[in-house]
Amino acid sequence: MRLTFLGASMMVTGSSYLLEVGQRKILVDCGMFQGSKATEALNRRPFLFDPTTIDAVLLTHAHIDHSGLLPRLCKSGYKGKIYTSKATTDLCRIMLADSAHIQEFEAEIANRKGRRAGKTPVEPLYTVADAEVCLKQFHPVPYNVLFDIFPEIRVKLDDAGHILGSSIIEIWLIENDKTAKLVFSGDLGRPDQPIIKDPTYIDEADYIIMETTYGNRIHEHYDQLDALAGIIRDTVKRGGNIVIPAFAVGRTQIIIYFLHQLLKAGKIPDIPVFIDSPLAISATDIFMHNPQEFDVEAYDMLYKQQDNPLKLPHLNFTRTSDESKAINLLDEPVIIISASSMADAGRILHHLKHNLWRTEASILFVGYQAQGSLGRRLLEGAKRVKIMGEEISVKAQIHNMEGFSAHADQMQLLDWLEHLKTPPANIFLIHGEQEAAEAFAKVVDERLHIPTYIPHYGDSAVLDGRQFSIEGSAITLVDPKFQQLHEYLEQLDSDYMELRKRIEHITTEGDSKLPEIIEGVEKAGKFIRNTAEIIGNSK
Repeated sequence: MRLTFLGASMMVTGSSYLLEVGQRKILVDCGMFQGSKATEALNRRPFLFDPTTIDAVLLTHAHIDHSGLLPRLCKSGYKGKIYTSKATTDLCRIMLADSAHIQEFEAEIANRKGRRAGKTPVEPLYTVADAEVCLKQFHPVPYNVLFDIFPEIRVKLDDAGHILGSSIIEIWLIENDKTAKLVFSGDLGRPDQPIIKDPTYIDEADYIIMETTYGNRIHEHYDQLDALAGIIRDTVKRGGNIVIPAFAVGRTQIIIYFLHQLLKAGKIPDIPVFIDSPLAISATDIFMHNPQEFDVEAYDMLYKQQDNPLKLPHLNFTRTSDESKAINLLDEPVIIISASSMADAGRILHHLKHNLWRTEASILFVGYQAQGSLGRRLLEGAKRVKIMGEEISVKAQIHNMEGFSAHADQMQLLDWLEHLKTPPANIFLIHGEQEAAEAFAKVVDERLHIPTYIPHYGDSAVLDGRQFSIEGSAITLVDPKFQQLHEYLEQLDSDYMELRKRIEHITTEGDSKLPEIIEGVEKAGKFIRNTAEIIGNSK
């Protein structure tokens, strides 16, 4: 038996694992690499296996970093079934189609620019038609039911409690009269999330392939409902809008649920709420058609109390761009929930453009904001930002509510492991930055005394019962962090030249802000000198 790590190794994207048992080849997840240009370039690398030789695919959940390369896999020759839960199948129908639209759009833009520069045209990773063909290969299976994909390979899906339809995958294998049980955690959810059930505990496994997204972090605990209510009340009192950038799947539905609870308790005014994301609208509809996945509280609200937790008195769904633009013509306070969550693309940009400059408005972030994203710059206190080519003053109140993450934190991951009745021979730590995986490996060793291994991209574990050995990867892979740093420096060069032109213009024309500008330049110079000193000391 051999397990090869083809993604999400010391990173949180591109999940994919090749399991070989005798002559059988099983792929667990086939995720897209997301992040910097260097990371995303991995999506165009040839697969490290022949797609026509794969016998079956198992999918943990619908998020694109786990499912996003499935259309490319099928386009490249895979003809077998893709086993996953019903809700994941439903969500992939909208998410893979949406991803395909993005691939086509980005290729079109690149080719438009490339033609002017005489470059060779690029093809999209896959098209909408490719995604539609791939979706025909999905084979939904229920939770907690054993099924054989081959005589020597038995599988069971359990609820991972991450997003709707997310799965933990248990696999029982037989090879040369030897047996082994592998458990892929998928992305484990945090307990007590609204709507979603808690993660299923597993009794035993020989090997666990476990996510470590927050392996070095503890979620902040506070009264989220009260905090959200306070922001809404204060903003409405000022006469402003509440703009919430949010993931279309999971985060948007949880916010609707919270607003429902607050309205029911009379803690916020009954103002219009707009879900301004076609993907989020479709995802919300899928939630409502999969109540079997709800936790007890949400299910009882829906069926026993006849109180739909995903409905509000003045909830509006805006599918067209004209409907979206009309929101900004309203002269009353409203709540706008739109994508993308990091405020870097999508309809949210229009709403920020119309609200950031208003002192009465509030911008509320409810998710992680990556370095360099517009969301991160706003949280770090940017006074001016450029949106769609226009300089916008930041005068709105900027809020950040942590604790909305759908991932288990370090203690919750540890709790999941502590429920094992029989410890595994080893835990392979994946889907986490190196620092997070290493921190979690340390706490597992200290608390549970279970061996761990943090694989590199392309590493293979050769499994022989409860004994295993590692065959290190011979694949050369540029560390995305170094490539990302290079990209930041190139952007910094461009920003510096633009800033220098503007400063020279100011000094010739005269400006009252000159002392403030000089102070800012002095601070930047000090930072550069300090950084140079750090680099010099590290040699």
